[in-house]
Amino acid sequence: MALHESGEDYLETIYLLSKKSPYVRSIDVANELGYSKPSISRAMKILREEGMITVSDDGALKLTKAGAKRAAAVYERHTLITQFFAEFLGVNPVTAEKDACKVEHIISEETYLRLKGYMAEHGAEPPED
Repeated sequence: MALHESGEDYLETIYLLSKKSPYVRSIDVANELGYSKPSISRAMKILREEGMITVSDDGALKLTKAGAKRAAAVYERHTLITQFFAEFLGVNPVTAEKDACKVEHIISEETYLRLKGYMAEHGAEPPED
């Protein structure tokens, strides 16, 4: 399924928020990303229709198996690319984080796997989940 960059960002945000609290609501996602409630509501509707999340009667967001898998993959890319930029290239950690957030969506699978392999060969600790 071809989720847009924003859809991946929403999934990643739900994934990270759910690690902090078992109860994640749309307003939590809006606050975390700084987006308006209507934008989040529309995005949650799309993610629900795509089978990435479920929304309970009390408004709790839960990642489906497919949603969790996709979110974890996006987060892994994000953390690995951030680590590469900051630790291997010496980029300021704040800049590395911002740049990784953009690159994680456009990097090819081949390039990502090569980068991951390169980092492993050169002693990088895998990013923590």
